[in-house]
Amino acid sequence: MPQTDLIPLAQRGDSAAWETLMREHQQAVFRLAYLLLGDADDAEDVAQETFIRAYRALERFDASRPMRPWLLRIASNLASNRRRSLGRYFGALQRLILLDPEARAAARGESPRETGPSAEDAHTLWQAVRRLGQPDQEIIYLRYFLDLSEAETATALTIPPGTVKSRTHRALQKLRGIVEKEFPTLRESLEE
Repeated sequence: MPQTDLIPLAQRGDSAAWETLMREHQQAVFRLAYLLLGDADDAEDVAQETFIRAYRALERFDASRPMRPWLLRIASNLASNRRRSLGRYFGALQRLILLDPEARAAARGESPRETGPSAEDAHTLWQAVRRLGQPDQEIIYLRYFLDLSEAETATALTIPPGTVKSRTHRALQKLRGIVEKEFPTLRESLEE
């Protein structure tokens, strides 16, 4: 059943329609939350909260619009709130790791990674993107990691489509600079 038929059913309280919509968008919501937060447990919490909030606001949702950008905007806002609230904790943890060589080694050993050069490159690229400011991260995650169109990205970020183009261009320029300065091995492996 198409989304345009499911949304009105869900708005009238049809739980099967709502569950179908959730399943359809669950992966994209989780992926964006994970990309923004970098932690699977936090991303899962944000994804669950996204669907709870969306369900509560479902009656006000315009069924003629696509649901995915709306859900991704909710997830982005919730992830931003979580990042702000956890910022001080992570700052303290980073200072500990920088001061304590054993903690630094343990942190390197604990980071779960797949094996193989492509997984390493993907992880390194993700680390480079995380060096960008949050607005630049969001635009890159939505456009390239989640493969949204310019129109969908504009809707998710509540900005005009032309702004998506200019922000994407600026974010990619910044990312290239970061890769050049901080991740030269990534640049070299991508050129091979």
